[in-house]
Formats: sequence, C-alpha cells, structure tokens
Amino acid sequence: MAKYLDDADFYYEIVVSKGRGKLTTKSQKMIILIGEKMIQKFENKYKTNDDKFDCMQSGIMMMFKNWQNFNEKRYTQAFPYFSEICKRGIAAGLNELYQKKNNQIPPKMISLSSSNEGKGLHNI
Repeated sequence: MAKYLDDADFYYEIVVSKGRGKLTTKSQKMIILIGEKMIQKFENKYKTNDDKFDCMQSGIMMMFKNWQNFNEKRYTQAFPYFSEICKRGIAAGLNELYQKKNNQIPPKMISLSSSNEGKGLHNI
C-alpha cells in the first residue's frame, strides 16, 4: 500500500462522504494527493511539464467523477480502487494529448470569435 496515505482513514472518509452525498474536505485532499503521487510514476512519458500536469488533472478529475461508484460493502480498502481510476485517467489524458488512438481526428479547436453562431464566445 501507499506510504503517503493511510488506507483505513481514506476508506472512512469515502464512506462518510457517501453517507453525506458529497466529498469531505479531507477526502478531497486525499484524492488530490493520490493524483500528485501517481503522476510521479509516469514522469518519463511526458514531453513537457504542462503535459504532465494536464494528465495529472485528468486523473484527479476521473477520481472526482467516479468516487460515488466505490462499493464499500464489497471492498474494505479504497486506495486500490482510486489508484486504478487515477491511472486510467492519466492514460486517457496521455492518449488525448499525444493522440495514440484515432490518429485521423484533429485536435479540438474552439474559435472565440465565431462560436455561438457568430456572436462570439463571451456575450455581454
């Protein structure tokens, strides 16, 4: 298990969060810590630091999206569930950045001047 995170505390915080219907502040910090530590395992895969931070944010976002899917009745440890979600989120971010899948699809671009039916992106 991870030396930087006590799994029993993390499990408790996730169960409490599920009972409340939203993440506690402590569980949010723990999820972010998992993302920060997990990205260190993949540091040599990125061309720039910006790419590294984008992939880290992708992993953290994936954990925030899927935290409610953790089944506390089936599992007694939360860390393996969240670390796997984080790894998959990091991989998805990496694939999106470097387009390892679907090489024919160009990057997504949004025009600030011509979006929103020609009225621009920000209207006052």
